[in-house]
Amino acid sequence: MLIIYALADVQQYLHTSCAVLLKMASTSFTFTDVSKESVDWNVNSNNILVQLNDWTDYPLDVTLQPPTPMFVSAKYRNYAQQVRDFQVYEDDVWIVTFPKSGTTWTEEMVWLINHDLDYETARNVRLNTRSTFFEFGAIADRYPINTINIASSSQRPRQIKSHLQLPLLPRQLWTVKPRIIYVARNPKDVAVSYFHHCQNLVGYRGAKEDFFEDLLNDRVMFCPTIQHVLNFWSLSDEPNVLFLTYESMKRDLRGLLPKVCQFLNKSYNDTQLDELAVHLSFKEMKKNPATNKEETVRSALQLNHREGENFEFMRKGIVGDYRNEMPEEYIRRFDEFVAEQTAGSDLKFDYD
Repeated sequence: MLIIYALADVQQYLHTSCAVLLKMASTSFTFTDVSKESVDWNVNSNNILVQLNDWTDYPLDVTLQPPTPMFVSAKYRNYAQQVRDFQVYEDDVWIVTFPKSGTTWTEEMVWLINHDLDYETARNVRLNTRSTFFEFGAIADRYPINTINIASSSQRPRQIKSHLQLPLLPRQLWTVKPRIIYVARNPKDVAVSYFHHCQNLVGYRGAKEDFFEDLLNDRVMFCPTIQHVLNFWSLSDEPNVLFLTYESMKRDLRGLLPKVCQFLNKSYNDTQLDELAVHLSFKEMKKNPATNKEETVRSALQLNHREGENFEFMRKGIVGDYRNEMPEEYIRRFDEFVAEQTAGSDLKFDYD
């Protein structure tokens, strides 16, 4: 599990879902158990690898980029087919990222652009409510909630975010072709941010180095890391796909806003875009409880018996922080890992 919804979110939506779905028989996937007890986690780590077998509507050349299995909670087994068959609408906006790649930042930016810069709602309504975390209920073992149903019944136009690997996303994404915004971030900063996230919000109790080892072996939720990015990089020329990077957003968000507005068929004047850039600054978003997910964090810390600890969802928001927290050995190993995984591709990560 990754991002913990506030208890109020669960209570609000419980009526939309039974606590447990019946296990779905499916020929679309192969599920491989990789469950094991781990002292590194606050709860037993029961996980599976999910491999897509049905290549109908798959948007990539399977001879060059065949679907890779995704490492995920065993709970996902009961939802995989529901995800695959999810009805997509042309006016949807999907935000897809590997975890800790600027997801929340992008969600707030896109929601405001699509909702006439409604800052009052953005400051008073939790982002979790305005932008549905599509598969949360399918991977969050301790939360009996079906966020797939919530996304399905959300008022259109819907904003939906997901961390799923491309092969496991709804197949209609590639036929209906809604707008999809993908955000990539350099893997070393992702690794450090993901470690702190899992340590404080998910219940990870292991050493930082052990977490890095798991990432390098694609044994953390939503892995494989690099393939996640490569798949969408291959689609970056599609007219309904906008490929952004965390680093470019940090470097010049104001300069990037017109491009995002154009992609979403929205138009604002320079003064409005200046104001939006200020609202989206790390300083302002961190002060906003709706985007810094204060209730979510309090609920997660309580669930993990860490009440009173000082942790904020938006932690540092800088580029290159891995240099302060990642041992030299792991900097070298991540460099080798990325070079091996991206061999033959023109994808280049930005570390500065």
